[in-house]
Amino acid sequence: MVLHFICIGQRMPTWITQGYTEYAKRLPRHCQLKLVEIPLRKRGKNADIKRFQAEEGRKMLAEIPPGALVIALDEHGKHWDTKQFSKKLGNWMEAGRPVALLVGGPEGLAPECKQRAELHWSLSALTLPHPLVRVVVAEQVYRGWTLLNNHPYHRD
Repeated sequence: MVLHFICIGQRMPTWITQGYTEYAKRLPRHCQLKLVEIPLRKRGKNADIKRFQAEEGRKMLAEIPPGALVIALDEHGKHWDTKQFSKKLGNWMEAGRPVALLVGGPEGLAPECKQRAELHWSLSALTLPHPLVRVVVAEQVYRGWTLLNNHPYHRD
């Protein structure tokens, strides 16, 4: 299974790239995390934010593989604890469908992306910086995989 991690934004700080890469490379071939970066339009004083968000959303939707389960990372989504997420990850792996995880830009996901999603996942009640979400999701996918495989990384 490939989890297509489709995010708005490029040129992340080095520590974000290193953190994401560290967890993504730990995953085995049968559970890959593939980062797809959509360029963030530059926001100025007179920027048409709604139009930029819609354009970015269209680009995100174009990156979703056919037949994929689409999951929007959204502050209003469901909260899953680690064991719940691990179980969901196992179900997704068994289903054999690609999975697309969508992370919006500073204004969040475009409405079309939220509508396209079959699931809405909230990582926290806290507001997290969008770059940090990359590291948190990569770590949670790795942690979920370790739980499924009785690896000692996760401790109760």
